[in-house]
Amino acid sequence: MTAPAAPSERLWLGPHGRVVAGIFSLAFLVAFESLAVMTVMPVVADELDGLSLYALSFAAPTAVAVVSMTIAGPLMDRRGPGLALRAGVVIFAAGLVIAGLAPTMEVFLAGRAVQGLGMGFVGVGLYVVIGNVFPEHMRARVFTVMTSAWVLPALVGPVIAGFIADRVGWRWVFLSVPVIAIGSLLLIWEALSRLDGDPGVVFDRRRLRWACLTAGGILAVSVAGQRGVDWWPVLLVVALALIVSYAPRLLPQGTWHARRGLPSVIATRSLLAAGFFGAETYVPLSLVEHRGLSVSHAGLLLTSAAVLWFSGSWVAANVPALASKAMRVRLGAACVLVGVGSGFLTLTDAVPVLVIAAGWSVGGLGMGLGASTLGVLLLDHSAPGEQGANSAAMQTSDAVVQSLVLAIGSVVFAIMLGVDEMTGYVLVFALASATALCALLVSVRVVEAGDGPA
Repeated sequence: MTAPAAPSERLWLGPHGRVVAGIFSLAFLVAFESLAVMTVMPVVADELDGLSLYALSFAAPTAVAVVSMTIAGPLMDRRGPGLALRAGVVIFAAGLVIAGLAPTMEVFLAGRAVQGLGMGFVGVGLYVVIGNVFPEHMRARVFTVMTSAWVLPALVGPVIAGFIADRVGWRWVFLSVPVIAIGSLLLIWEALSRLDGDPGVVFDRRRLRWACLTAGGILAVSVAGQRGVDWWPVLLVVALALIVSYAPRLLPQGTWHARRGLPSVIATRSLLAAGFFGAETYVPLSLVEHRGLSVSHAGLLLTSAAVLWFSGSWVAANVPALASKAMRVRLGAACVLVGVGSGFLTLTDAVPVLVIAAGWSVGGLGMGLGASTLGVLLLDHSAPGEQGANSAAMQTSDAVVQSLVLAIGSVVFAIMLGVDEMTGYVLVFALASATALCALLVSVRVVEAGDGPA
């Protein structure tokens, strides 16, 4: 473990500068690829004649990542993050190559699944590196760096991806990244070699089976949410049964009951993100449909929230008045609830669009305050031999809860389109708001490490 450094130590130019640059680069590449795929997927589906597999192209990486995260957590706790993180970057790069060279949609889907396999190792690995390399007082600032790595692609990713697709073809959106990914790994290669694990950590092999069944549930709920098959109601019931039965087994005991300590930390972040993204899916669409905004102008709303997300993360790491991590989480959750609630305002002409933009930006600020702080709290609550498993649990919980909220919202919205479109919007915003409200209520149970049960 690295010795604590002075609180004023500079991140980028200090002794950890290469590690910070590597964390930023790897997070940036994963984020860029995730956002770029959204831009080029319509072209890919058209060229490869794979519209029927469109939804699976997004669900497959998430589902497969649940399996790789389940493996990665205990493996990194036992042997250190070096082997698994290096393998994850190589696997991720291989998936990009497969997708970029895919002659059919089925092969492209396989490439996306391989990407997800690698992303699971990378996502957990970055958390373990932060927990092992950086002392507690620096972790919030490193999470701000990770946040910026996701915000920047949100601003420029779709534009760059669209430019590449128009100029040289969509395949180069995938094929241009692997070399950069390997280069990013080299920045933290030396640091990884110095990090050891705890040989006493044991992997429960049953967890792999639970992860596979949970992944199957995520795939099924995503397909059911698209209502692309006649028997989607049956598929939805089976998916929910799989997730409810097996996902909790991959999480710390008491997570779905929001037990104080680590379980409530994980539950709060999953609910927070699910509520925010559950509304984000429909806010731009509602602005276009009900307020007559252009797609680009509606997209600016998302951009403003992304910028405020980074701002919230920076404030959480640098403003002394917000030194209490538990308070930051609760304040962030309250802001997210305000932002999600602004979705309702898109449905009436009585409220100026600028008011909606301000409300949604408050939600972005709340995500920055809450999400990064919850990542820090996760590491605070984790002993050295538990950082990998707990990081995997948090990211698995995020994937499961977000998939459920988005799929249920999709089903409700699709059904109501044929009955009363306005009611459909009201219901999906109500679902997102209820999820964000749950996050706020659960955040009250979040305590800092060492505080103990209240």
